[in-house]
Formats: sequence, C-alpha cells, structure tokens
Amino acid sequence: MNTQTPTDFKIERLPKELQETFRSLYANGHAGAEYLATGEIHHGDARELLPKIAPNSVALSVWSPPYFVGKEYEADLTFDSWQNLLETVIAHHFPIIKPGGFLVINIADILVFRDEAMPRVQADVVQSKRSPVTREDVLRAMTEHPEYNRYQLAKLLGCSEQTIDRRLHGNNIRGGKYEPQTRVKIVGGLIEEWALKAGFYPYDRRIWVKDAAWENSRWASLSYRSVDEFEYLYFFWKPGITKFDRARLSADEWRNWGSRGVWTFPSVRANDDHEAKFPLELPLRVIRLLTDPGEIVLDCFMGSGTTAIAALQLNRQYIGIELQAEYVELARRAIATGVQIKLLAESRNEASYAARSSSPATQS
Repeated sequence: MNTQTPTDFKIERLPKELQETFRSLYANGHAGAEYLATGEIHHGDARELLPKIAPNSVALSVWSPPYFVGKEYEADLTFDSWQNLLETVIAHHFPIIKPGGFLVINIADILVFRDEAMPRVQADVVQSKRSPVTREDVLRAMTEHPEYNRYQLAKLLGCSEQTIDRRLHGNNIRGGKYEPQTRVKIVGGLIEEWALKAGFYPYDRRIWVKDAAWENSRWASLSYRSVDEFEYLYFFWKPGITKFDRARLSADEWRNWGSRGVWTFPSVRANDDHEAKFPLELPLRVIRLLTDPGEIVLDCFMGSGTTAIAALQLNRQYIGIELQAEYVELARRAIATGVQIKLLAESRNEASYAARSSSPATQS
C-alpha cells in the first residue's frame, strides 16, 4: 500500500506550520510494517487500532460515535471520558487519511445533558394542574379576607390547602428543586475544535432530517423544546489535492442531494439488534460523493456493519473497527448477507444481459 507523497501533491504549497508535519508523515514509510487488513471488521478499541492502519491510505472515514445520551453501550462513559474518546479518535485519523481525503462524523447534539451549574429552569405547566385556582385568585381572596387562614381560603376557593400553599410559594413548579437541570449540549464546536487540533479543516456540514424521535423526547410536553428529528454530518478535510468529479452522481442526484445542505431520508425502522443504527442511505451518499471505486472507506465505530455494506455495494474497500464483540459478529453476518445479495444481483444482471445479447432482435 503506497504511503509516499503523491507526485502531484506539493508539500511546499501548504502553510509553513503544516509542512513539517506532512514531511514527517511521508518520511515515516513504515517499510515492512503490518497494517490492519481491508475487508475485515477488527475487534478492539479504536484508540488502539487506528494507529495500525497504513498511513495516508484511507480516502474516507465516515462514522457515528456514541452520542452520550444514555445508551447501554455508553454506560461506562462520563462526559470527560466521552470527550477524551472522541478527541483521541479524531487525532488518530490525521496520519491515516490520504491528503485531500475526508473525515465525516455523524452526530447529534446531546439532548439529555445534566448541568449542575445551570439555574433551576422551572415550568409552570398549566395543563397538568388539577385545580384551576391561580396565584392571583389566592392573593385576591387574602386581600378580601385578611383574617382567613389557608384552610379557610381553600374552602372559599374550592380547593385543597396544599393548592393554596403551592400557588403562594411555587412548590408545584416543575423542573426539580433538587435535581440538576437538563439542557441541550451543542457538540459541533467540540468536534470542530478537536478536528482543527488534529490538523483537519472544516469543509462542509449537512443536516440529516430523520423520523421525529417522540419516544426519546419525554420532556417535550413539559417545555417548548422540539422533538429530536435531525442530526449533523460534519465534513473535515485533510490538506492535499481533492478530486472533484461530477460524474460520481447523476444530474438529478447533484440537484436533489449532492449539492444540498439538508438530506431527508428515514431512520432505521427497528433497532432490534443494535441500539443506534444509521440507515444505509447515509454512508451510501457520503461514499458516492467523496470517493472512487477501489478506494478505502473506514468506520471505527462499525456497530452493525452498515458502512461496510455500503462500501461493498459501491465497490469500495472497507476497514471496520468495533469495540463490542457481539457487534463484531453482528456486522460480519450482515456483511456476509450483503455480499450474497450483491453477488445474486450481479448474477441476475449478467444473465439478463446475456439473454438480451443472444436474442434474435439483438442479433439482427
């Protein structure tokens, strides 16, 4: 696998602070080193396995990391360890991505982020109140009957004495007097910071509009927050010559999604064997847009194998890394099934072509 600088790539054209970094990358040819094989899902921690990929060999790395939203496979992560994981993984990508190649990260903002420092944002949920009595009603009754205690006020207003106390002191305001508040954590800035630190440059970002996740938005009825129905795709570029070829897509595809900032397609209908699948359409689009047949596509959080299946369908090579052993086996089974389906389809196409070629109408 070639790890030397391409003849048409001039390191001298890079900013001076990057030139030494690139010379070091290319000077270290690692002759005789054994690298991770393509066409395989490798079991292990991405932080340990990424440095074992051949330098400057990957045309595209596209993956979706843990989102830090309480999934079972995130149980051992704190917010600090989650940040360290992503920052380290991004840093390990810089040596292995080809000059002019891309790192694409699919991620969403954290919607269940608990912040101890956030003021208690309380919600007066009108529809959930059992009594229509308002604070103003209580204050008016107290003005008119200053000698009444709360029990007498409750009888006058037709409510309980607890309602009087709650209206006066806000004791029924939702949001939790003792629990940390939940807020949205915007992750785009973090991802950009780590990518820039690694040597990548932000190139583009797309928004994937998926199915609205009502089940994951239990607080939606108690606030003005929206349901979760979109994610981001952040594109980062490694300095070098990037091939731009409009022939990778049809004219309609360029018009409908290749040049569009918002992609709309359904999410996976059933996450019955993995908690966080992304749909096949997501890696298919990114791979078609940014790579050519035969190039290497990497997914270091391979999960159920979707990126590898997309790569195979498009005649790209793939390298997969997955931490969970059960998901490694899941991905391998899915890939094997995908290969069989692809071979069957190719066989049918060849048979159809042969039949058309041998027909009298074709021969005449």
